[in-house]
Amino acid sequence: MDRTAWLELPPESRSAVEAYTGPVEHAETAETGVMARLACTLHTAAGPVFVKGTRSDEPAAWMYDYEARVTRVAPLAPRVLWQVDAGGWLLTGYEYLVGTHPDLSPSSPDIGPFLDTLATMSEAPWPEQVRKKPLHVRWAGFFADDRCPDLEGRALVHSDVSPLNMLATSNGIRVLDWALACPGPAWADTAFAIPRFIHAGHTAEQAEALARAVPAYHSAEPSAVATFAATLYGVWESRAATDPAPHRAPLIAAARAWTMHRSSQEVHSA
Repeated sequence: MDRTAWLELPPESRSAVEAYTGPVEHAETAETGVMARLACTLHTAAGPVFVKGTRSDEPAAWMYDYEARVTRVAPLAPRVLWQVDAGGWLLTGYEYLVGTHPDLSPSSPDIGPFLDTLATMSEAPWPEQVRKKPLHVRWAGFFADDRCPDLEGRALVHSDVSPLNMLATSNGIRVLDWALACPGPAWADTAFAIPRFIHAGHTAEQAEALARAVPAYHSAEPSAVATFAATLYGVWESRAATDPAPHRAPLIAAARAWTMHRSSQEVHSA
């Protein structure tokens, strides 16, 4: 997506934002990570603010409002500071966080805090005032109809627990970018993390051992986890076919390794 710079916004939009922030001294456009029409850090006398948004007439503009509504109640998320709809742009200001992306490689000191973060995330209920497709509806067509209960739930699922969406700060790990959040099983985000662990250098068996440190995942039905693993692999393969990108192949390989591990576990337990 082509990024719009702060100074390219209409004056009405910038004035509406500066009513909250005070005069903007300078702005830095985000180069990577956030898939938004506008994503930048505004530097002001009161401190930095992260801003993201899009044109109000964009078909996906509603997603930015929904993201802000979810972020307000999501665990470990940055604070939502304000929202403006002015000059044809819908913009949201978020707390600016300082930190580094957690390292998920074996023996990393970030592993423990990352698992604590997943445990905290698993306890959050979905905000029922926000209506979004639950995980089992989002993934419809990628699993057998009789397995639908495996993926049902009313927990708040981030669904994209890449380390790039997290910051290890002085106050613990914080979780960013809740745009893809949806209702789902309480253990889903921990399951989403397993291919990330494998991608970072763990075996599938080691990755699952780490995941079992999260109580919600530890108590999940093995058959439900197997459905999740196979479905995630199918979803990611489908995305790669329609929207190829260099980062997809290693994650698909990790998801495949996890699915094969789950299949072998079922064979041995039969």
